[in-house]
Amino acid sequence: MIAFVSGPVAALAPDSAVVEVGGIGIAVQCSPNTLSGLRMGRETKLATSLVVREDSLTLYGFVDDDERQVFELLQTASGVGPRLAQAMLAVHSPDALRRAVSTGDEKALVAVPGIGKKGAQKLLLELKDRLGEPLGPGGPAIGTAVTAGWREQLHAALIGLGYATREADEAVSAVAPQAEAAEGVPQVGQLLRAALQTLNRAR
Repeated sequence: MIAFVSGPVAALAPDSAVVEVGGIGIAVQCSPNTLSGLRMGRETKLATSLVVREDSLTLYGFVDDDERQVFELLQTASGVGPRLAQAMLAVHSPDALRRAVSTGDEKALVAVPGIGKKGAQKLLLELKDRLGEPLGPGGPAIGTAVTAGWREQLHAALIGLGYATREADEAVSAVAPQAEAAEGVPQVGQLLRAALQTLNRAR
């Protein structure tokens, strides 16, 4: 198993990054939160999880071991594959997911694209004794701060999660006041969560 990759970032896409390791470019699927902390040419170290299928080998990357562990635990629930597990971590931090499961917060899971009301109820039952208690204090999930381009990153993240361009445009516009009112630089993770909530209300 590949536990982590470390090296300069050679390429960035809306849902992946290429990290140069020993002269080889390794493609890693990443959540918007993880991607927002990466910069072209800069050194990075990502915890990774290798998903093996009959016709593919896919490496998923995370900011730390905790996020990777939650990603792997989520897939122990029936019906949760790597893409859905990654979508859950795109919307919620590991602790926010632990909090949602431990408190039976169905709405938090329904906020994830691809999870309906029945699916959320089933996941709450299956994951209750697997994720454990939140590690940190209560509060909203905290994303990675970025210095510029939050609109582009947020838009790309929504497209990556399967929303249409028009829906992504509307969601970005809806959270713009929140981003502009934030102290310092906007947090893409928090904005993504707010954008998904506006999209769910519109459906």
